[in-house]
Amino acid sequence: MGTRELLERTAETAIGWLESLDGRPVGASAGVEDLRARLGGPVPAGPLDPLAVVDELARAVEPGLVAIPSGRYFGFVIGGGLPAAVAADWLTSAWDQCPGLYACGPAAAVVEEVAGAWLRDLLGLPERASFAFVPGCQTAHLTCLAAARHHVLRARGWDVEERGLAGAPLIRVVLGAKRHVSVDRALRFLGIGRASLVVVPDDGAGAVRVDRLREAVEKDSAPTIVCAQAGEINTGGFDDLDDIADVAERTGAWLHVDGAFGLWAAASPALRHLVRGAGRADSWALDTHKWLNVPYDSGLALCAHPDAHRAAMSVTADYLVQGGPGDPREPMDWTPAFSRRARGFAVYAALRSLGRDGVAELVERSCAHARRFADGVTEIPGCRVLNDVVLNQVLFRFGDDRTTDLVLRTVVESGEAWISGTTFDGRRAIRLSVCNWQTSENDIARTLRAFREAVGGVRRRDGQKNAGPRRRRVS
Repeated sequence: MGTRELLERTAETAIGWLESLDGRPVGASAGVEDLRARLGGPVPAGPLDPLAVVDELARAVEPGLVAIPSGRYFGFVIGGGLPAAVAADWLTSAWDQCPGLYACGPAAAVVEEVAGAWLRDLLGLPERASFAFVPGCQTAHLTCLAAARHHVLRARGWDVEERGLAGAPLIRVVLGAKRHVSVDRALRFLGIGRASLVVVPDDGAGAVRVDRLREAVEKDSAPTIVCAQAGEINTGGFDDLDDIADVAERTGAWLHVDGAFGLWAAASPALRHLVRGAGRADSWALDTHKWLNVPYDSGLALCAHPDAHRAAMSVTADYLVQGGPGDPREPMDWTPAFSRRARGFAVYAALRSLGRDGVAELVERSCAHARRFADGVTEIPGCRVLNDVVLNQVLFRFGDDRTTDLVLRTVVESGEAWISGTTFDGRRAIRLSVCNWQTSENDIARTLRAFREAVGGVRRRDGQKNAGPRRRRVS
């Protein structure tokens, strides 16, 4: 079978998967041992027809697939895939461009240049800000914080790219107690360990206490990076970015914003107030595979100081063909990767298909669904919603930890929805995240029904258990 027939069959398989989402269980049905048995075995001895390979792969993995593109997948703030973005991503694989250098993929480099500028404008960030297409927010933090490290040490007369960290002035990083762990991990990669972190308590709703942050920053004159958050992972709460920017500007600290999903509020006129002051930061990290709904993986790092960004990331070698007529933007100057996927095509397609108004509507509709779910779940006896639903996150629990976990497991095992558990303030909770373009009112209604049925089933089982064995009547 030729390439055309293979790709047509593959497209049919992919379309079948997407069309099955509304009726199939959201969670996987196969366990790890089953999947190992389906996929494992010795290295094949000889070649096999590509069509057979793809057909067998699709059959083998199908029970282990999670219906992440479904409108009833509410776990981990994971978006779906807009049709235009999925189609562009298929073409990205077929085109097989490498956007490390302009010379390797001129169109891939230019589409990143255009899409990055569109995103910068959409989110209300400074026109001077540089940007980099990266796998996700983890690498975006790494990129931004590398630029921050360069900047704060350069201000003290230390060239970290030339001299490394040995003997350098110690960097302090001031951040909130409810920060995302990917920030710590990025700092660790950059040689900034836990001993350099100054952790500031939160206000109980996930936002950092600005008064305590101000005290921490002003307490020491060491080179300082402040990490703020737009959208706490459990509550969706926002740090007061405007007040924190005041602190950073007054003290000369670098302000980095973790905006993985929350920074998308800037695209909505109705929600933009949540990120007031974000444009005053020095760097921003976000995911486009979340609320923009492009396929995994796709993130963006932006920096208000292009010189620091470029100094931290750029590389040269005799064999690299860089520059050329028209002064093209060299993607390698801004990212930590040489070889990588041309992520700009899918982002470009998503933005073209939605437009400014469509992105705003998608964000606002997701938040409305979250509020609708919160209103509905509070009507279930024993349920308590733990957060003000300011964005797309609903945090709730049922009585004690055991009941909460049991209700969650029952809903997930029903296949009606996939939702993640969490721990908040030392107790178990359930976190529902809405950011999929396909989520509908019906999806919210089905998920609420699944929770009502799960709670009823747990109560019946507990009632039977507590009732104990019935005594036989003696006549």
